[in-house]
Amino acid sequence: METIAYYSPIGTIEITGTDEQIFYMKTIEGESKFSSETSLNQLNKCKLQLEEYFSGKRNFFELNINEDVGTDFQRKVWTELRKIPYGETVSYGEIARRIGNPKASRAVGLANNKNPNWIITPCHRVIGANGKMVGFGGGIWRKEFLLRLEKEYKTHE
Repeated sequence: METIAYYSPIGTIEITGTDEQIFYMKTIEGESKFSSETSLNQLNKCKLQLEEYFSGKRNFFELNINEDVGTDFQRKVWTELRKIPYGETVSYGEIARRIGNPKASRAVGLANNKNPNWIITPCHRVIGANGKMVGFGGGIWRKEFLLRLEKEYKTHE
């Protein structure tokens, strides 16, 4: 397992994985203690796909992510998040309904907070029922940035 740094428009992202899988991503403030160079295929593929995403050339990810983490409920939520189309948003309540548990919107929010691959599994596309930006572990400004980016590039498709 190896961790690398990817310097993105929303800050430094540390990506941890192996040659076969991406395990998790996290945003840190400032410089990373990790190199941005690696020989591991999935980590290089992840960096490339993030670069394409931020430049508007990619609207979905084709990566092997580790799905053996989290509770059954969290995995259901994360699977549903990956179905949200690029540039679109849904509410926490809608995700709860889609997974067959309509009263679980708060639990959906908690599952989003534990999402180990937060751009690949796009929890930033989940908003409050009233359309407000709520609950993003990486900071609301990052959520807003990602949604603006997707909206801008979606209009150019």
